[in-house]
Amino acid sequence: MAKTKTRVAVIYGGASGEHSISMVTAGAVMSSLDPERYEVLPIAIRKDGSWVPGAEDPSTLNLDHGLPEVGPSDETVVIPAGQGDQDVVRFNTTTADALEKLGQIDVAFPLLHGPFGEDGTIQGLLEMAGVPYVGCGVFASSAGMDKHYMKVVLEAAGLPVGPYVVATSRRWRDEREAVLAEVAQLAFPVYVKPARAGSSLGITRVACLADVPAAIAAAQEHDPKVIIEQGIAGREIECAVLGGRGDSAPRASVLGEVIVDVPDDGFYDFEHKYLDTAGLTMSIPAQISVEATEKIRSQACAAFDAFGCEGMTRVDFFLTDEGDTYIIEINTIPGFTPFSMYPVLWENSGMSYSELLDELIGLALERPTGLR
Repeated sequence: MAKTKTRVAVIYGGASGEHSISMVTAGAVMSSLDPERYEVLPIAIRKDGSWVPGAEDPSTLNLDHGLPEVGPSDETVVIPAGQGDQDVVRFNTTTADALEKLGQIDVAFPLLHGPFGEDGTIQGLLEMAGVPYVGCGVFASSAGMDKHYMKVVLEAAGLPVGPYVVATSRRWRDEREAVLAEVAQLAFPVYVKPARAGSSLGITRVACLADVPAAIAAAQEHDPKVIIEQGIAGREIECAVLGGRGDSAPRASVLGEVIVDVPDDGFYDFEHKYLDTAGLTMSIPAQISVEATEKIRSQACAAFDAFGCEGMTRVDFFLTDEGDTYIIEINTIPGFTPFSMYPVLWENSGMSYSELLDELIGLALERPTGLR
């Protein structure tokens, strides 16, 4: 009998601080993939980095009972290196001779936020396995995850970013006074961030130079490399970009604005993003001028091209009262629940959540692995 369904490996969890959010994202994607078109193979990654069979019931992957976590298992799952025609295997870790072939997969859908998932690592593994996958490749994922090199690429492409200072772990140990002298040249408040974390983990808003060392220590709990960014007074505008089919240009969605009702000394942190969302609203389409809208959509597509992105990327901006724009960051695996900004922007652009999943899988299947 001819094969009729596309076999999709949905990979979630991971070793980063965004483990739980990845699980929620995976539950939403698995629930929305058309069972008439797709066969889902769920693969979960525990916080210790081990790969285990994923949840068969996506309704268990939610925030109903706090932050979920992939539990222990006696079994492990492996995607071997190869040309894409090899079987995924599962075996018992205590009786390794009990090997089970799970069959081939047509495409992987990595839904891993943060380090060891969004940063080019799993993309490299899938390249070595010859397995097509949804989203950006190794370089775009790696450079886009690192807020330092993200700014380097954007600046090289002539795209606007705000003033910043980088404090690597070595530099902070050996050149602390020089780092603080550079930070003193920024206009306060500044935002001290882990360079390679997402979901606003480890970020501190700092109003004076004396508080910078403590903020760097807090950021280093998530990443030894830290970036200090000058605060920019402006509205936060976001644009979802989707790769074009074949040689077509990338596509930009309508724009959205994040509006957060938090104290003046607060900001859009992990708590407000995922747990205490009462003061959070998304204005779609963003109520800004036609000129500003087209400028941001154009710059979002230019950022997508500058990194050689594929599949999907969300580009976040500050828009000042004077009409200036600054790219805050790019997100190569943006939040992807049905209520997250990326899919909501596309829904408001005429593409439903399920249609967006179909398009992303289609984009992954039409491109080869390896150099391209």
